[in-house]
Amino acid sequence: MTRVLQCGLGAMGSLMARIALEKRGIELVGAVARRPELHGADLGAHLKAPAARGRKIYPDIATAARKTKAQLVMTATGSLVAEELPVIEAGIAAGLDVVSIAEEMAYPAARAPRSAARIDRLARKAGVTVLGTGINPGFVLDLLIITLTGVCRRVESIYAERVNDLSPYGGMVMQTQGIGLSPAAFRDGLKTGKVLGHIGFQQSVAMIADALGLELDAVREERAPIIAKRRRRGEHIVVPPGMVAGCRHTAVGLRRGRKVIELVHPQQIEPGAEGTVTRDRIVIKGVPNIDLKVEPEMAGGIGTASLAVNMVPLVAAAAPGLVSMKDLPVPRLAALRKS
Repeated sequence: MTRVLQCGLGAMGSLMARIALEKRGIELVGAVARRPELHGADLGAHLKAPAARGRKIYPDIATAARKTKAQLVMTATGSLVAEELPVIEAGIAAGLDVVSIAEEMAYPAARAPRSAARIDRLARKAGVTVLGTGINPGFVLDLLIITLTGVCRRVESIYAERVNDLSPYGGMVMQTQGIGLSPAAFRDGLKTGKVLGHIGFQQSVAMIADALGLELDAVREERAPIIAKRRRRGEHIVVPPGMVAGCRHTAVGLRRGRKVIELVHPQQIEPGAEGTVTRDRIVIKGVPNIDLKVEPEMAGGIGTASLAVNMVPLVAAAAPGLVSMKDLPVPRLAALRKS
């Protein structure tokens, strides 16, 4: 039985906690939240989950770990390594394994090599394991691709795309994708850094290249607005024709001037309004050729939360240090509790 803390109780963190309650071999023993009004509150009441009644919400990881004798912490507190680093270090200092859903933590050495080296050093010294995971990055546009190459004699190039629907998401996602802006404001947002597109392409390309032993000369990214031709509606925003409904973000890994890895992610609201079908597709040219298509796309929120929880037993059994999804056994469904 692995005693688990949940750090971060937003939409994703709360979902992770509820899924953890369903799993045999995992015991959710408490949570950590930033909001002062939650400190000391009953976790079961907050989650509306009777199975968590009597477990508390704590102000920090050190206190929670000491009070609950936890062994692992799942974190859902940010997207960037810089945002997640204090939380991860607190988990390591408390002697806990860490599973993070921060996008850049899927392969932190790609953009933050010094921080990655520090996490690895601290984790090894403390005898704990740190993993970043998620539906993307962490699975669809990296681990799944790596796995499919296992049946190939030779790989010449990789193309993969994920077309998903952002309609259910809130204001922060709309802002980072530039949704609702004019095309001119979208371009300005790219310059100022307010429009980011997909966070994780550098990590996915690096993970694939390292797994396959590909030495890339460069990784180039491009972001372009998806302009609505018809009125599109999300749960929290309406985009009229002529305004930005999403961001088409691409990343290309080059070797000797040739595309060897190309990842495409056109994130948008209500793609079906203009006949676009959501999907995940992976095309590998080689021996043999592979063309895998999943329609509709693998659900992002439930997929990320489920991966985080399902990886808990594998992380608990792993050697100490910073690891990625390519380093651990194949993800699988953690056993459900008997009803």
